[in-house]
Amino acid sequence: MILAMIVINNQGKPRLAKFYNYTPVEQQQHIIRSIYSVLCLQPENVTNFIEGASFLGPDTRLVYKLFATLYFVFVFDSSENELAMFDLIQVYVETLEKCFNNVCELDIVLNYSKMHTILDEMILGGQVVETNSEKVMQAVEEISKLEKVTTATKLISKSASLLWG
Repeated sequence: MILAMIVINNQGKPRLAKFYNYTPVEQQQHIIRSIYSVLCLQPENVTNFIEGASFLGPDTRLVYKLFATLYFVFVFDSSENELAMFDLIQVYVETLEKCFNNVCELDIVLNYSKMHTILDEMILGGQVVETNSEKVMQAVEEISKLEKVTTATKLISKSASLLWG
């Protein structure tokens, strides 16, 4: 099971954090700080897979990939395949690239809800449900269309109520 997906910048600031089991906020912050402290110590020429038992609990692993100034990290248990998780990071980033054209930290900060929507289309309750970035993009575009229609409907009904009292 995937326990968490975290995006951290190279200064240690979390830009996206999604935990798939109940974790109090204080513990989430502690986990993020622990992960960042381990990532900072990793030389560039070593593997992107880390056993997390010492700082995340027993039977826990993490895989990460650095894109520009952002670490994309998946925390998972032994039931998940490390290479599949590594590939999932790649699919997630490819999907972001399709959405934002050259994704950067600012895109993540300004489009927080879209980031979650993409992640929710890929992972549900800690289980991977979709790994095809084209299908994920189709679903995200459909959700965006629905959001626009809903927003327009709200604006029209609000305008109508102002006109007719």
